[in-house]
Amino acid sequence: MVKNFPFYIKAPIILLGLVITVFILNILRDVLVPLAFATLIAILLNPLSNRLERKMPKVLSILITMIIAVLILSGLMYFLSSQIAHFFDNLDAMKQKFAEILNIAQQWLQQTFGISAQKQVEMLNDAAKGSKAVIGQTLSGVLGILSVIFLIPVYTFLIMFYKTLILNFLYEVFSEENQKKVGDILSETKAAIQSYIIGLLIETSIVAVMNSCALLILGVQNAILIGVIGAILNLLPYIGGIIAILLPVLMATLTTDGFTTQLLIIGAYALIQFIDNNFLVPKIVSSKVQINALISIIIVLLGAALWGVPGMFLSIPFIAVLKIIFDRIEGLKPWGKLLGDTIPTEHMGQIKRIRRRKPALNEKA
Repeated sequence: MVKNFPFYIKAPIILLGLVITVFILNILRDVLVPLAFATLIAILLNPLSNRLERKMPKVLSILITMIIAVLILSGLMYFLSSQIAHFFDNLDAMKQKFAEILNIAQQWLQQTFGISAQKQVEMLNDAAKGSKAVIGQTLSGVLGILSVIFLIPVYTFLIMFYKTLILNFLYEVFSEENQKKVGDILSETKAAIQSYIIGLLIETSIVAVMNSCALLILGVQNAILIGVIGAILNLLPYIGGIIAILLPVLMATLTTDGFTTQLLIIGAYALIQFIDNNFLVPKIVSSKVQINALISIIIVLLGAALWGVPGMFLSIPFIAVLKIIFDRIEGLKPWGKLLGDTIPTEHMGQIKRIRRRKPALNEKA
């Protein structure tokens, strides 16, 4: 068995397996990303579909469930688009303010670092040339999004329709003695993902309301749009919260004088983050799987490196499923503990030293 092999043989095999897995995930990203999103959506919509299926044919229940989901999403998109339309109302004033700030920044750079205005312009031109590739990637990403818009509904419908077939396959592919363990993993995974996604939706709505109210009170332009975008960015653990603060600070800088509003925005967002992290997430995002902060940050960055922005959103549910599997398999339980948020009071070295001392104490007695 592989377990009896020495470490210097097992380590290269594990690393080779990881390299091959990452390579396959990267090559097949255009297929796997919409499939992963469709799987999460199918799990989320499954309870409503099951309830409707008791009163009508399966295909009709799936279609009605998906139509309800599309209507809710369309309403949200209409609301955001109406807010985006107001963003361009004061575009000329923001351009003028941005030019003033840029002029001040150029003078400061020239006085502090001795970089002439001409040199700064050359640096900006070089940066603009380098950004052409990024613009090309963005345009290709837009085309990818259009294809995903059509693929995700199709995948979602087919996953929900062939749900029984897929579940039976997962049961039958393992031996009989492991089928109970497989059933436990599947049921726990479904419950964890459902509670996680529903909790995130509720938490995001509350954070969006708090962000928007705070920005409206402080008089920040496009407060509702920026507040909602900040709540969506907050879905990315730790990283999204930092980006969410920068948006209203930038808007306040372009539309107001002085720095009082910016400081108040930072204070308000810090308070909202405190409420979110200490009250909303523990109470509302009632996921059965808790991932520690270190692993959350690492997995989000790895997801971004592998699949871009979609990978950042998919990384946490993915690692949650892995933790459920690790916790159920004897040889992988240490990895499950590493991913978890439970911190031991003592490490194994201390426990072993205490156990060694006890016999010596007994002998002296």
